[in-house]
Amino acid sequence: MDLAREAAEETAYPFPVGEHLGLRPEGDRVVTHDFASHDPAYVGWRWSVTVTRASRAKIVTVSECVLLPGDDALLAPPWVPWLERLRPGDLGPGDLLPTAPDDVRLVPGYTQVDDSIEHEAAWELGLGRVRVLSQEGRDEAAARWYDGVAGPRASIATSAPAQCSTCGFFVALAGELRQVFGVCANEYAPDDGRVVSADHGCGAHSEAVSIPAASEHGPPIIDELGYDVVPVGAAADGAEIQDEEALGHS
Repeated sequence: MDLAREAAEETAYPFPVGEHLGLRPEGDRVVTHDFASHDPAYVGWRWSVTVTRASRAKIVTVSECVLLPGDDALLAPPWVPWLERLRPGDLGPGDLLPTAPDDVRLVPGYTQVDDSIEHEAAWELGLGRVRVLSQEGRDEAAARWYDGVAGPRASIATSAPAQCSTCGFFVALAGELRQVFGVCANEYAPDDGRVVSADHGCGAHSEAVSIPAASEHGPPIIDELGYDVVPVGAAADGAEIQDEEALGHS
């Protein structure tokens, strides 16, 4: 215990080490002693010192000395991957949000077929309403949306990897407006639930998948410092001298 306390005090300097909190065997000739920590930055922690003795040896040595949290210690929250920490509205201009190839929100376009397409084709705009948008009203709305923050000239669109028209989260509008506009359905995109132009864009594009970089090997390294000793026969000395002179060696 005295050896363990000495190691803890040396490591904890300049803060003192508190009372002995107990010990526990870790194996053959291996014991860990716990001491209370009086460091004001580590309230509720303890110094854990492991001492051991080699087989057939008489001297006990310190194996390790670490600071471990106790039951009342203040700890950092558990680490969460960045994709799970991301919240709607976190994506800004220039940010790229890769979409996983197996994202459950996306399916190949040829597999998503249902009866709603026929119902949309048979539905008449304005049925059951007293008044609907005129051509002038639609043109004004289209110009306003196209020139706004959801158009192609927005700062987030100019740095996007692709346009909304090729994104799987782009839901086209009905009628004439579907040729230019749609609604974003990506909860992580800044325009989620808003009308965007087909040539708008952001970093949360459905095809912005992360592709691992290809492994590249560096050029071969030639060892110009080493040399090989080659035995030379006495009979071939004259021929070798001629060959060396022909190569520019003397």
